[in-house]
Amino acid sequence: MSFVLGLTGSIGMGKSTTAAMFAAEGAAVWDADAAVHRLYAMDGAAVPAVAAAFPGAILDGAVSRERLKSALAADPDALPVLERIVHPLVAADRAAFLAATSAEVVVIDVPLLYETGIDALCDATAVVSTTHDLQRARVLARPGMTGAQLDAILLRQMPDAEKRARATWVIDTTTLDGARAAVRAIMAEIRERPSDA
Repeated sequence: MSFVLGLTGSIGMGKSTTAAMFAAEGAAVWDADAAVHRLYAMDGAAVPAVAAAFPGAILDGAVSRERLKSALAADPDALPVLERIVHPLVAADRAAFLAATSAEVVVIDVPLLYETGIDALCDATAVVSTTHDLQRARVLARPGMTGAQLDAILLRQMPDAEKRARATWVIDTTTLDGARAAVRAIMAEIRERPSDA
């Protein structure tokens, strides 16, 4: 039976980098964002339903994230429609991954882990975090990102302090070495737990 660790953190906190560190230490990693990319790709499971609900969002047989973003921006009622399509498909992808893996430790990398209640499926949770200034600097260095876009994203995410308070472990990603040491310590703690835990 795998130990399931939920990994989350607000935008710009270093979650993807930290997930790769867990993989390097032997964990099997399921990435919610990557699952969505698979669902939106040509012949992806979400394409027919998204095409029916948002016909203008399809380009060359796949979901165009840019076109979908425009459709969502134009209609305030569109996001719940999309979530009703995508969330069950993502859940099925995650369940299939968990059923297929025999890894001792499985990390499920989910941006909105607490917001969507997926933490209830986990044996423990880890939150990546850094200073507010470093977070903003990282995100604003991304092509096309503005302060207003970042603020809008943060409004949809649980505040960092609340995530930290709920987490089993907090991983400080201010430095790569510090994050890597924290990941190794967590993996060691999980592996050393009693087998009936």
